[in-house]
Amino acid sequence: MALTLQLVFTKSDGKDFVLTVDEPRPGVTPAEVQAAMERVIASGVFKKDGDVLTAVKSARIIDRSVNDLFSSK
Repeated sequence: MALTLQLVFTKSDGKDFVLTVDEPRPGVTPAEVQAAMERVIASGVFKKDGDVLTAVKSARIIDRSVNDLFSSK
């Protein structure tokens, strides 16, 4: 089972910017994630094609499991 935290921001051009974090801390709360996302926006660290992050859109934890059927050696 692999967990991924997917953070979706809105850029100044209105398009989405998605940031993913592998293996988020167990028990992380929505309030903690939203506060962290707001700090990312305030830092101005991400800029794509001249557009900056302007708003928090959504966040979700994705739970994925992989079941190998076979493997050649």
